[in-house]
Amino acid sequence: MAETTLAETTLAEPKVAEPKVAEPKLRTHLAYLLSEAEREVNRGLAESLAAEQVSVEQARILRALSDGHGHSMTDLAEAVLMPHPTVTKAVDRLVDNALVYRRQDIADRRRVAVYLSDLGRDLVARLDRRTAEHHTAIEAAYGAERTDHLMRELEALVQSLTG
Repeated sequence: MAETTLAETTLAEPKVAEPKVAEPKLRTHLAYLLSEAEREVNRGLAESLAAEQVSVEQARILRALSDGHGHSMTDLAEAVLMPHPTVTKAVDRLVDNALVYRRQDIADRRRVAVYLSDLGRDLVARLDRRTAEHHTAIEAAYGAERTDHLMRELEALVQSLTG
């Protein structure tokens, strides 16, 4: 019968699970909870949009452009809550897929504006349906009244912080 060495004994001992990095303390911060909620909501939305081969960020850009007006990259970045370089890369991909196009601004020839193409407009209609289905799924999980209340409260929070 072979003797067990100290090294073998140490390797065979079960490991104690490490606690999550300060999660309880992080969860006391509003910014953390908002980020966590955004991540979960966007994860579900990304799954809904995957069938159309569009990211959440690209869907936001397409939705912002669906007003029929051309928008500068700066205005677009502000509208979709994304850094300018990220918007530029996303728009480049949308241009490659013929969903949007760039054109010199009619009012200010120094400016280039981004417009939604007909193909992009068709896609927005499908994305709107998928987004509505995702919203319905959230209402089913969280409750329609609670979801509506949360949205109103978040709008009020943003308004109070921005003036």
